[in-house]
Amino acid sequence: MKPHRILAALLLTLAGAGAQADDLFTKIDADPRSEFWIDSGFATYHFDRDKNLNGGNRGLGFEYRFSGTMALAAGRFVNSDRFYSNYAGVLWQPYALGPVRLGAAIAAFDGYPKMRDRGWFPAVIPTFTYEYRRVGINVGVVPSYKDRLYGGISVQLKFKLFDRATGPDR
Repeated sequence: MKPHRILAALLLTLAGAGAQADDLFTKIDADPRSEFWIDSGFATYHFDRDKNLNGGNRGLGFEYRFSGTMALAAGRFVNSDRFYSNYAGVLWQPYALGPVRLGAAIAAFDGYPKMRDRGWFPAVIPTFTYEYRRVGINVGVVPSYKDRLYGGISVQLKFKLFDRATGPDR
């Protein structure tokens, strides 16, 4: 099965779990939040299957969700080229398809040998998130960029460490 079909099947399965037809596609409220998540590295299915790329991107990251639609994210992982990479940015997810948040990670990355000599560069990565109580997954669709960055579908597990209610009615 092709990667885009796998992603579509995953999203439709998650979206169909408990969603009614009238609330399948919704806009997420941007109410204040205070959630702190710890994130794993990534498991990546690369589009270029013949390049012996690292798909087990072990690492550690953190997310701080400060609103219903935005979270700060930072971390470190072993990238596809087997070098350490760091990232820092924001997850912006203003919409949902059933229980799946839709949006993008807008971030800076480093560590890729063919991209700015392992220096920092900006990236926008379409990102889908599913959360259930204290666990969740982030799925990023990483675009390929020339012969410098290898695209794929990356899955990241995450665990909520705390959730402090904020706002006037909480």
